[in-house]
Amino acid sequence: MHAYRSHTCAELNKSHVGETVRLSGWVHRVRDHGGLLFIDLRDHYGVTQIMADPDSPVFAEIEKVRSEWCIRIDGNVKARDASLVNDKIPTGEIEVFIRDIEVLGSSAELPLMVFGDQEYPEETRLRYRYLDLRREKMQANMVLRSNMIQSIRKRMWDKGFNEYQTPIITASSPEGARDFLVPSRLHPGKFYALPQAPQQFKQLMMVSGFDKYFQIAPCFRDEDPRADRSPTDFYQLDLEMSFVTQQDVFDTIAPVMAGVFEEFGKGRKVDAAEDWPQISYKDAALWYGSDKPDLRNPIKMQVVSDHFRGSGFAIFAKLLEQEGTEIRAIPAPTGGSRKFCDRMNAFAQKEGLPGMGYIFWRDQGNGMEAAGPLAKNIGPERTEAIRQQLGLGVGDAAFFLGGKPKAFESVAGRARNVIGEELGLTDKDRFAFAWIVDFPIYEADEDTGKIDFEHNPFSMPQGGMEALEGDPLAVRGFQYDLACNGYELVSGAIRNHKPEIMFKAFEIAGYGKDEVEKRFGGMVNAFQYGAPPHGGCAAGIDRMVMLLADEANIREVIMFPMNQRAEDLMMSAPSEPLSDQLMELGLRVIPQDS
Repeated sequence: MHAYRSHTCAELNKSHVGETVRLSGWVHRVRDHGGLLFIDLRDHYGVTQIMADPDSPVFAEIEKVRSEWCIRIDGNVKARDASLVNDKIPTGEIEVFIRDIEVLGSSAELPLMVFGDQEYPEETRLRYRYLDLRREKMQANMVLRSNMIQSIRKRMWDKGFNEYQTPIITASSPEGARDFLVPSRLHPGKFYALPQAPQQFKQLMMVSGFDKYFQIAPCFRDEDPRADRSPTDFYQLDLEMSFVTQQDVFDTIAPVMAGVFEEFGKGRKVDAAEDWPQISYKDAALWYGSDKPDLRNPIKMQVVSDHFRGSGFAIFAKLLEQEGTEIRAIPAPTGGSRKFCDRMNAFAQKEGLPGMGYIFWRDQGNGMEAAGPLAKNIGPERTEAIRQQLGLGVGDAAFFLGGKPKAFESVAGRARNVIGEELGLTDKDRFAFAWIVDFPIYEADEDTGKIDFEHNPFSMPQGGMEALEGDPLAVRGFQYDLACNGYELVSGAIRNHKPEIMFKAFEIAGYGKDEVEKRFGGMVNAFQYGAPPHGGCAAGIDRMVMLLADEANIREVIMFPMNQRAEDLMMSAPSEPLSDQLMELGLRVIPQDS
């Protein structure tokens, strides 16, 4: 017999009754039934009930066993009484009577329990992550992650992609976040960087003639943490293709994403990939207040400025006299009660606004009546016009925000989400995807008017060089994101592969040719030698698993994550370097004022 096990803790069933078996695992739970000891023995695969009575030759040793001890047992498989069968586990028809036991690893007093659903502070969970990972939910999340990546790889290979690896130690290349720098011992005073993404390398592969590339790529960005973002590193499905249009990229990646979500989505609806809408960045901001809208919520915001222009509601009327301002309405079907309107007003105040104007429509017996302060101020004619524009009726409401769109769009978007949740309008049993397209390449600083890049500077402008000769703020790029349930899952672009267009694009943003060559010389030089049109994208592995696992925090699907302060509490990172290490690198740490 094997030194540690003849079977896993998920394999035994009634067909094994009478056999002598060997199992190894962790003591999940101990139950003492007056001289009868029952232990749930757990390994990665499942749980088997083992038991002993005073007739067992090792009963005295078994009595010493405690939770999370790692043990090996030999015993006889017995059938459970019919009344004691546990249908919830594969081994529920049997139990193993212990004949021999070996303690492989005893456990100290536990800082957190593995058995049960107790909540523990995140600091405790991350400090003792190896214990936290023993819990059933965490094991399931990590297996889901592994299986999902395996599925992605197979789907990409089936589409004719080859997997290639790109460097981890490279040059600094701005991707919208801070680099992690690595000092060079052989070149004192110089630094490498960990790649924020394989962006330049995958483009260089296309120049090298590799037609289809993908990689499950580690990326490193020194970012502020969020619930859906790691502060240090993350993984992405990275891909690039030559001789493709934007639609070709969509047609390639969309079936992969749809297939993965169908495979691991636990039966939730996934719209057919060819039906995913393509929404312009401008419309997404208007309708949803976000470039990563949650389309499970059917609410679409609308501009209603004309109904308030010159109206009796002075706040909005005066606001609209200022250039660049507008009033937007958030329809709230079934939200037509003063109680709900007051709750949403309180939400707006928590978001730092004075409040949100609202109108709700109620049945007065002899007809429909519009209620609320706004209705009184603007009168029945304007109120009725708003109702008709929004397609609302009795029992419905609408909320209003005004000003320059960039100042209130994000709050309006959050309000839309809250309204959809509270009114039960958001379909929880669905993954709703949408392509966001036509991103502006440039933006103007409100104070100085200076033009700079708003989004990816390496995207091909729609219209090429000709587009760059006109108004920079009108230039749109072949850049796109894929949103799902309120999260950005994919981001990509058709690349600017022509040096003359790239130099012009950077010139508009105030970057001279010398600076572009200095910062992106490798790629710019390569483009002088017959670069093909190419494009691609990257999909966030961690966020995909987070959605599929129904988790709200990305740390629940990463094996060993950092905490909110970008610290590894288990490994004590970051740590102070030894003086010898600093000396060898020619570095000195300057103490920071506390």
